[in-house]
Amino acid sequence: MGDAYTPGLTVTRRTRVRKPRRLPMPGKVLRAVGARVTSQDVVARTELPGKVHLLNLANALGALPDELAAKLLVQPGGAVTKGAPLARSVSFFGLFKHTVASPITGTLESVSAVTGQAVLREPPVPVEVRAYVDGEVVEILGEEGVVVETEAALIQGIFGLAGEVHAPIAMVATSCEQPLTAADVTAAHQGKVIVGGARVSLEAMRKAMDLGVAAIVSGGFAYQDVRELLGYDVGVAVTGTEDLPTTLVVTEGFGDIAMAKATFALLQSFDGRPASVCGATQIRAGVIRPEVVIPVGADAAAADDVAPPAGLAVGAPVRCIRAPYFGKLGTISALPTALHTLPSETKVRVVEVALAGGDVVTVPRANVEVIER
Repeated sequence: MGDAYTPGLTVTRRTRVRKPRRLPMPGKVLRAVGARVTSQDVVARTELPGKVHLLNLANALGALPDELAAKLLVQPGGAVTKGAPLARSVSFFGLFKHTVASPITGTLESVSAVTGQAVLREPPVPVEVRAYVDGEVVEILGEEGVVVETEAALIQGIFGLAGEVHAPIAMVATSCEQPLTAADVTAAHQGKVIVGGARVSLEAMRKAMDLGVAAIVSGGFAYQDVRELLGYDVGVAVTGTEDLPTTLVVTEGFGDIAMAKATFALLQSFDGRPASVCGATQIRAGVIRPEVVIPVGADAAAADDVAPPAGLAVGAPVRCIRAPYFGKLGTISALPTALHTLPSETKVRVVEVALAGGDVVTVPRANVEVIER
């Protein structure tokens, strides 16, 4: 029988993080290999083509398509201004004039002598890609971008909303079981990454957005609150493009779930330090985790004091990711080799997990997630 795939979640004090920073289309790369960059440095730049507008110039002037070239006041390729004359028709020996104004500011790309359609394009949209993390450029991705590498603490979450921010960490909760409420969020947290313990309430999230909090990192969030927050259902496949002023990273799951003690302690040890946070989540091919990246440089220990076994092994820390033990943390106590029959009569390989409360439960191997450290 083939091996069961067990997803891994990284929570580590020090690791080598490589971040590809890629433009949506070829452009200009602004940094060379070996360059030191900060999170806010622009590493690549391009321009997206502006929006196209079609104007039936022949109908607007009351002329034939093959007559338009002589009536243009702006030649194809020339700049146009919204409201300025674009073409003019003169009749009855100059007694009657009909002028068509440009509907946009941009460029007149072409005028068809067959259809009479004029193609106008708005100005290009500049796009810049920033480094996201403090580090070093280690690779150039052609004309599309760079790869930035840094030594950092890395904390991956289960679910997130909104995009990339860079701000100092501010611990709000004093324990991993403490929920994050609206009363905990104050004006002093503006522009910071605030860390709660257990579930963050919808009211706290909304207050954080009103106050300009950069990001919230907490153990849990109610699934129904996602719709209340956004006004629409979020697909489970991809997030990160939501138009929210505050990024959200949920480290454990949906509901009243306390943050793992190791995760909370790690964040607590970096209180006040700048961090890069991203809420983008993707569970399809090419998995993307919401994350907190805290560059550590040379001032951190080379590794955690105790490194648990890698992968699915006895003693490895895991999180249960499906009911009835969803969100429960524990360690693997045994890896039975015999197939186990589930109530559905499906035969699967299982793992015995010693939960934090002391109970030992048996769950399918696909229902646990290894917490890599």
